[in-house]
Amino acid sequence: MNKTIHFIASGKVQGVFFRMRTRQRAEQLGISGWVRNLSDGSVEGTASGEVTKLTEFQSWLQQGPEMACVTGVEIEETEEQMFDSFSVR
Repeated sequence: MNKTIHFIASGKVQGVFFRMRTRQRAEQLGISGWVRNLSDGSVEGTASGEVTKLTEFQSWLQQGPEMACVTGVEIEETEEQMFDSFSVR
């Protein structure tokens, strides 16, 4: 079963390779979608994939890459979407 989530990660998440590492982790898990920086310093994205893989991805988002300091991640389930890959916008 597949689902799609929308997420916003806050904390020290820009300038620490967060988007690149998010894309890499998503690709490892077979998740498609996108990620981008927001003007307020947070990172936003949408991820679509198999439920168990998305659960693992969500856990990863709570920590982020090594240099990040994630203070919060807002996640909401959205209408299922299909993407060809996982892109950095």
